[in-house]
Amino acid sequence: MKYRVETDTMGEVKVPADMYYGAQTFRSLNNFRIGTERFPREFLRALAIVKKASAMANVRLGVLDRKKAENIVSACEEMISGHLDAHFPLSVWQTGSGTQTNMNANEVIAHRATLIMGGEPDAKLIHPNDDVNKGQSSNDVFPTAMHIAAAEMARYSLLPALKTLHETLEMKARNFHGIIKIGRTHLMDATPISLGQEFSGYAQQVFNTSERIMAAWPRLTELALGGTAVGTGLNTHRDFSWTAIRIINEMTRIDFRPARNSFEALAAHDALVELSGSLNTAAVSLMKIANDIRLLASGPRCGIGEIFIPENEPGSSIMPGKVNPTQCEALTMVCAQVMGNHVAVTVAGSCGHLELNAFKPVIIHNLLCSLRLLSDAVVSFTAKCVSGIAPNNVRIKDNLERSLMLITALTPVIGYDKAAEIAKKAYASQITLREAALSLGYVSEQDFDRIVQPGKMI
Repeated sequence: MKYRVETDTMGEVKVPADMYYGAQTFRSLNNFRIGTERFPREFLRALAIVKKASAMANVRLGVLDRKKAENIVSACEEMISGHLDAHFPLSVWQTGSGTQTNMNANEVIAHRATLIMGGEPDAKLIHPNDDVNKGQSSNDVFPTAMHIAAAEMARYSLLPALKTLHETLEMKARNFHGIIKIGRTHLMDATPISLGQEFSGYAQQVFNTSERIMAAWPRLTELALGGTAVGTGLNTHRDFSWTAIRIINEMTRIDFRPARNSFEALAAHDALVELSGSLNTAAVSLMKIANDIRLLASGPRCGIGEIFIPENEPGSSIMPGKVNPTQCEALTMVCAQVMGNHVAVTVAGSCGHLELNAFKPVIIHNLLCSLRLLSDAVVSFTAKCVSGIAPNNVRIKDNLERSLMLITALTPVIGYDKAAEIAKKAYASQITLREAALSLGYVSEQDFDRIVQPGKMI
């Protein structure tokens, strides 16, 4: 392997000649050989957006040479598109401020911009700190990229996925409106409900999930950029923050704004904990929906079996003909992971000490993981399961007619105790409620038929 010599304030190191990063990245690569987790594409894109906007802002403010800025912007555009991902090898498990990944970006952009300018790899025409990182600190750049990445994934991945699931469930609710079935509480027979009403509950849960995510939006769209090291804005132009953020808004089509208090934006990440909390609640809702569908589809002969779900693949290596609710299982596993991710985000978010929260990488790693998993799982669950759900009308009718809880309609007429006696007799004698009621003489044949009508009980 060929190497080139790179230097930083600690001296010289040998860096692979074909890599764009420099000495600080190489030191971090050797010092943090922990796990296999790397920052995802979405975060690298957000980091490049910050660097591009910063260069453009600095040249507009007259503090950065225009030629340098143009080449920095070109390098950033390559990073935004993903063409430079191979030059970002660092582990998530590094310094808690994300300094090493910020410097990784500074070094890669500076090196690539130098090459674009026609310079040799060691020409140093553009400096990682003085030019690419001008007017910035890792302490404000990294959380800014965190908010951008999270907002973009929420706006352009998860929220559209939830919207499609909500619309699909709403359609099922409308289509199933006239199908009367037995309700269940405590997993036991209860009074009737329509299948449409049951699915309307699921649709509302998904709608509420989107609302909770959007409730975090005002804090999520506040950016720390301009606070530099501790929130005072030392070593940056006073108009840098708004100038750069306006450019970020043009690139992302999201209305970000400077943090109302830059000290809070560096020292705490409550907005990201809030967003993670809404994802945790989303996981709770989706877990309930997926488990309900799994229960309603159980069988095909010895379970509840009131709905059919798509048969996507064989379910057993030993039992011929078995088909499993695999989309429900995949979604519930994702939900369990998201709940675990939120615990990590919660602990990390609570550890902002004095002027800096030094748990930034683990917060954004888990948050982006949750956003990606939920986005993908919801898309899959909608397309491969929910859209193909159909009622098993024969089973629904049979379960409804055999339910003892229809007796509830008689309670206002004959009283709770007599109604309970009818239900117990029907169950013990294995006869219908109608037969039991008539044999006990508590109601006439005509009154029973008039009162106990499932369609009027929903």
